[in-house]
Amino acid sequence: MFKQLIQFYKASPAKPCSEEFSSRDKRLLKLFQWSTFLSATIGYGMYYVCRLSLNVVKKPIVDEGVFSETELGIIGSVLFFTYAIGKFTNGFLADRSNINRFMTTGLLVTAVINLCLGFTPSFILFAILWGISGWFQSMGAASCVVGLSRWFTDKERGTYYGFWSASHNIGEALTFIIVASIVSVLGWRYGFLGAGVVGLIGTLVIWRFFHDSPQSKGLPAVNLPTANTSQNTVDTADFNRAQRAVLRNPAVWILALSSAFMYISRYAVNSWGVFYLEAQKGYSTLDASLIISISSVCGIIGTVFSGVISDRFFGGRRNVPALIFGLMNVVALCFFLLAPGVHFWVDVLAMILFGLGIGVLICFLGGLMAVDIAPRSASGAALGVVGVASYIGAGLQDVMSGVLIEGNKTVVNGVERYDFTYINFFWIGAALLSVLLALLVWNTKPYKGQDE
Repeated sequence: MFKQLIQFYKASPAKPCSEEFSSRDKRLLKLFQWSTFLSATIGYGMYYVCRLSLNVVKKPIVDEGVFSETELGIIGSVLFFTYAIGKFTNGFLADRSNINRFMTTGLLVTAVINLCLGFTPSFILFAILWGISGWFQSMGAASCVVGLSRWFTDKERGTYYGFWSASHNIGEALTFIIVASIVSVLGWRYGFLGAGVVGLIGTLVIWRFFHDSPQSKGLPAVNLPTANTSQNTVDTADFNRAQRAVLRNPAVWILALSSAFMYISRYAVNSWGVFYLEAQKGYSTLDASLIISISSVCGIIGTVFSGVISDRFFGGRRNVPALIFGLMNVVALCFFLLAPGVHFWVDVLAMILFGLGIGVLICFLGGLMAVDIAPRSASGAALGVVGVASYIGAGLQDVMSGVLIEGNKTVVNGVERYDFTYINFFWIGAALLSVLLALLVWNTKPYKGQDE
């Protein structure tokens, strides 16, 4: 049975084809490229809806006494930790897999789990299910990045990677708008049901339109000179050498650590931003979610233009825009957390800047800068290294944020009051450390050689 499972997920075999692109081949390639790119973008956005559903319902869950802030922090961290481990291992597996089946499986399982969570009152069972969801969530990004490497040339990859990275923000915006609306009308339990339905729709999109490789469609390989040497037929030893090169590259690990601190600030707002606005500034769940959703919408702009700008104006180097938008992230968090009083437009401005900054940083620090300095056949491995560090950081953030929030809560005349002073230092400090670490790899050159 194990052998059958391996065979099922094994990369599709190459079909016979000519060594050069004919006019028919070019038309088919363009069709499959757009199909793969759009389904990866839409499908991964649906992944995010299933991943962020919990973040919208934290305050209602606490208000009903179902779970405490610390318990919610632990539950959230379980997903991040299993996601981190899964992203590392699945990054390596995706390089060798049928990415259509790989990505479809991940979203199907996490969608079904979301359908069950609204009716799971047990803390232990809830944490276990959320952790399982995290593992299957990790199949999504690796499949998409490998798909971009298989279907697009090196010169195109940065641009399409930037557009694809908008899927993060599309998913976040859908979550904070659709799920929050469902919760406001029907309650938090139905928020999970709504996320699950969205995930099932995404599963169908991926299964139908996300393609494994050009060779599996009888087309010549996009990045390699002949049809007979393809990513599907690269020797196992070559895969191993390329992936070992990633693990031995200190710049990849520095980028991973920089991404980890960036993810602390990113998921601080994504995981606790709605809670913060409700508890500290008195917004309703829907209003708080709409404010946080602004960052997601602006993040689309950041991710879409990040790859285009770096490819066209900086020769494919990402260091200058990474520094600029890293500092923007720090400034945005200062506005969001340190501005005195409650000012709607200050919060909106903070989320605009935060969305633009994080949108670019997700693209660069969250993967593309590491992929650039890795062998092409180890794109998934490079993403896996960055991913495991990023989501360990996100998981530690969720635990520490939950503990700090509950630990600095007081009850005065039956009213809960929160002191977010330590949260301010934690979230802003993480964003600043991310910028400083990224400076250490300022002069690292993009990978230009052949796969090792």
